[in-house]
Amino acid sequence: LRTLFEQTSISRQSTPNNIPNSTTDGVTMKITIGAISTISLIVTPALIRGFTVAPSYRPLFLASSFSSSTSPSSLLPLTKLWTTDESAPSDYDSDDLSSVTQTVSVDENEEDVSIRDALKRELLLISSVTNRGDSATEEEKNIVIDLVAQLEALNPTADPAHNSQGEWDLSYSSVQSFRSSPFFMAIRTALGSDNKQVAETGFDIHDRATAASRVGRVRQIVSEEELVSEVELAVGVVPGLPVSITGTVITTAGLSAVTEDTWEVRVRGTKVKGSNVPLLNQYLDDFAVEVPVGEAYSAIMGAVPVSILKTFYVDEGIRITRDDDDNFFVFARV
Repeated sequence: LRTLFEQTSISRQSTPNNIPNSTTDGVTMKITIGAISTISLIVTPALIRGFTVAPSYRPLFLASSFSSSTSPSSLLPLTKLWTTDESAPSDYDSDDLSSVTQTVSVDENEEDVSIRDALKRELLLISSVTNRGDSATEEEKNIVIDLVAQLEALNPTADPAHNSQGEWDLSYSSVQSFRSSPFFMAIRTALGSDNKQVAETGFDIHDRATAASRVGRVRQIVSEEELVSEVELAVGVVPGLPVSITGTVITTAGLSAVTEDTWEVRVRGTKVKGSNVPLLNQYLDDFAVEVPVGEAYSAIMGAVPVSILKTFYVDEGIRITRDDDDNFFVFARV
């Protein structure tokens, strides 16, 4: 636009005096209208995309939960639901951007209770129809990201790391559900940030290798100093036949709250309980056979990997926890 006006200015200065002003004014007007039309064609689709939400999953609070008494400060903007083209030129250098660390916030506005309830209903609805996120479409994943971000901004509980005790069922996971277990958290931490892609590839291979298995209940039991993860599995013995080995994989880990929103997790051991294999089930239950995963890490690496979990939202019904890679897990209290 600036270039167009500069060209217009030059053409006006170079116009002979004997040409009527109406002619040059007409040229300026045409160029100006053309520039405005071009900008409108670029900006309008972006605005339409930014304010369009899938009607089947439109957050309920947008249409019905606000009242005339709702304070303007409680109205949260929707997250944009489209991705940017990283290959396109940018007006700034990424090195110029300062890193932003998410911190826990506490919302004490009583008028926001209805907004939180509507957000939670929508979140749990999508969780239930997408099998904890396993079958979610990209559109549904984007909506969940938006709902989670808004709930975290409306967190009603101070010091979530010290107020999350209890039994929790996994309702939604932004990654494979087995990664909510301290066993797999330790693997990710042991590989380090430089080998993140190696870890992701390994998790994908594991996910495909167990594709014939059925994951049942995924639960966490949180106490002051311990995190227990329970994952119910049914593994097919022969593809195509209705014969499977079932059991619950239980992983224990030490838990310590280091800040108001952060846990340090150190894996201890893993065992299988409740197997449907007759002799194996009795043996595992009677002798409490447990694989000392923590001791194995100490022997090989010299120390147990310390995994980080951050909880930015918890109330009487749900908890939202993120791992060190910012993947999030939504749990419902049992």
